[in-house]
Amino acid sequence: MTQEKTTVTEHRIFQGDYRLLRLSAPAVGPLVQPGQFVHVRVPRLADAVLRRPFSVFKADSEGIAILYKSVGKGTAAMCSVREGEEVDLLGPLGTGFPMIGETTKTPVLVAGGYGNAALYLQAAKLPVKGVAFFGGRSAMDILCVNEFKELGWDVRVTTDDGSLGQKGLVTAALDPWIAEQKNLKTVELFACGPNAMLKAVGDRAIRHGVTAWLSMDRNMACGVGACLTCVIKRKTAEEWEWARCCKDGPVFEAREILWDE
Repeated sequence: MTQEKTTVTEHRIFQGDYRLLRLSAPAVGPLVQPGQFVHVRVPRLADAVLRRPFSVFKADSEGIAILYKSVGKGTAAMCSVREGEEVDLLGPLGTGFPMIGETTKTPVLVAGGYGNAALYLQAAKLPVKGVAFFGGRSAMDILCVNEFKELGWDVRVTTDDGSLGQKGLVTAALDPWIAEQKNLKTVELFACGPNAMLKAVGDRAIRHGVTAWLSMDRNMACGVGACLTCVIKRKTAEEWEWARCCKDGPVFEAREILWDE
């Protein structure tokens, strides 16, 4: 974990209500692993004591890129950040996605909304390319299709309103694909999105005996495991324990998670 004073090198509308923020962060950028996040002190959010967590879209030796949507006070303030402005950054944080050790494995990505931004680094670094399922409310909520295709991924899209791809939830495309597979033992899932989608993906993985890595969606305050506001129930041999999404996660294997019904 590194704290770095970064400079905004690019900030623009990416698509619809989504924005791309690129930061010059030569100390943090090279350290980021797929699925990790950063904590940002948002300028002009003077009354906020805590930083704001953001998934990392892209990262390299020069810095990082964040893909976000204005959904609250913090992200609304983020929209006013200008190119050339200084932003205080803490990261990378959390435990991200593992790599597939066997090239015989078929990786499958499942994303809801802009969850695919958190999956991009994993898609770029996996030694084998597979199938990516993207779901969203409408066509404007389906991001980065071309970026994933350029990496060699087979991208399949669903939207709630049918404005792009197949109409329905992302599982409407995932379920038939699973049914077509002759050997699910070669499949490994990586998912990021709303909790309802993560549970649906995890339930399917467990039912079919497939390993699934889920990036859990929880509100984070401190980002370093101290405040315990982002805990989930993780199964143990005896019963269960509290696990911190910011430090022990945000990525957990589906069989670890004890969902609150």
